[in-house]
Amino acid sequence: MEDLEIARACALYADDKKAENIRILDLRGLSPISDYFVLCTALSTPQLRAVRDEIIERMKEEHATAPSVKDGNFESQWIILVYGSVMVHILTPEKREYYALEELWGDAPELALTVEKPAPEPKAKKTPAKKAAAKKAPAKRAAKKKAD
Repeated sequence: MEDLEIARACALYADDKKAENIRILDLRGLSPISDYFVLCTALSTPQLRAVRDEIIERMKEEHATAPSVKDGNFESQWIILVYGSVMVHILTPEKREYYALEELWGDAPELALTVEKPAPEPKAKKTPAKKAAAKKAPAKRAAKKKAD
């Protein structure tokens, strides 16, 4: 599984537990410690725990991978999970505002949370040909010419 896929999976699992303001930052070339940051906000300690547990459990079940690092505790209001070169940050609103990781890594491009599938091309609707109307116009002209 590629790192970007891991980042998007973690973002999806956080979203499943109603984490807010989920963002993926591309740090390739900007940071020696991580290629991607997944940032999300949990509004309470129980939600912080739920988001962390959801990511760990789903990554283990669906991708057979566990985080190489689990750091932080609920009292710190900031949990970090590391999957290869993907670092997931789960923060309370106060800690997210205080540490302002988006500003610290302001040069990092933000990536879409999901891969957009191209929209299907609209099928051309078949419209009935207006042959009858086209034929009537010359007939009217011919009748008009005969009357003159």
